[in-house]
Amino acid sequence: MAEHGTKDVAPLASLGKPRPEQGQDSFRSGFVAIIGRPNVGKSTLLNQLLQFKLSIVSPKAQTTRHKVRGILSTENYQAIFLDTPGAMQHARDLLDERMLARIHEAMKEADLIVLMVEPHLPGDIEQRLIERLRQMSKPAILAINKIDLVKKADLLPIIDVYRQSHNFAEIVPISALKGDGLGLLQDLIVRYLPEGEPLYPPDQLTDRPERFLVTEIIREKVYHLYGEEIPYHTAVEIEEFQEARPKEGRNKDFIRAVIYVNKDSQKKILIGRGGQALKQVGILAREEIETLLGRPVYLELWVKTRPKWRENSAFLRQVGY
Repeated sequence: MAEHGTKDVAPLASLGKPRPEQGQDSFRSGFVAIIGRPNVGKSTLLNQLLQFKLSIVSPKAQTTRHKVRGILSTENYQAIFLDTPGAMQHARDLLDERMLARIHEAMKEADLIVLMVEPHLPGDIEQRLIERLRQMSKPAILAINKIDLVKKADLLPIIDVYRQSHNFAEIVPISALKGDGLGLLQDLIVRYLPEGEPLYPPDQLTDRPERFLVTEIIREKVYHLYGEEIPYHTAVEIEEFQEARPKEGRNKDFIRAVIYVNKDSQKKILIGRGGQALKQVGILAREEIETLLGRPVYLELWVKTRPKWRENSAFLRQVGY
C-alpha cells in the first residue's frame, strides 16, 4: 500500500479525539515504548525511525532480548524509543521471564506506548497487551505493520476491531520495512510527547556502550547463519575489548568474544567442520563492527558450553540479561 493510501486509511481509524496542540516554540521530549509479539517488526521500526541500525533483526522470533534505547533528536523534540523483546504467552525459563520483565519496565517508564501488530485480528498476545494498556493512564498508538501484505479492503475491518478494543489515541497503518506511513507515525508520536527539555545530548543515539552493540552484532550473525535451534541457545559475552594503539604497534581494535551454548553438540554445529562455520560468523560480524566503530578490528571468537545457562540467574546477570 502506497503512502497516500496509508493517509487515506488513517482518518477512518481515528477516534475523533482532539490531538494535543503543539506550540511552535515548545520543545517536547519523552520515552516511547514499542511493544508487540515476536517478529512483528519493532526493531525494524526503531532502526527506520533512527535511520541507524541500533537493534539487530532477523527472520527468527525473539531476536531482541534487551530493552534498547534509541534516541531521536531534532530542533523541536527528543524521542527516546524503547525497543522491547517480543511478548510471549508463557515464559519457558528464567531468560524468558526477564525478557517479559523488560516489556513491563518499558511500559511503566514510557510517556507514550506504541503497540505494533500485524494486519490480522488481535490474538491472545495482543489482547493481553491491550489489557495492560487499559490499566495504565497513558496514551497509546496502534501501529498496524506489514500493510503491504494485505488489501486495503481487508485492513478496514481489522482497524475497526482494534478501535473497539481500546481507546487508542491513534491507529496508523504502516510498513516499517518499506517506510510507508512512518512520517505520519513519527509526527503523531511527537504530538503526544510531553513538553520538556532534552534528556540526552543531541548527538547521542543510544545509552548502550560499544561493547553491547558489538555483542548484539555477533549474536545477529548467529541468528542469520544457523538453523532454528542454535540461535535460541546462544549467548554472547565480550571478554576483552582493547582499542588500537598505533604508538605501541597495535593498529586494530582487539575484541575477544565468547559464544555460549547449552550442549557440546551445539558447540560442534556452531564451530562447523574445520571451524568454517564460526569463521563465517567472524567475517560477517567483523565487517559490520568495523562499520559501526569506523576503524579496523581484529575479532577473535570462542565457543564454550554452559549447560542450562538460560536458567542460571548469576550467568544471566554476567552476560547482561
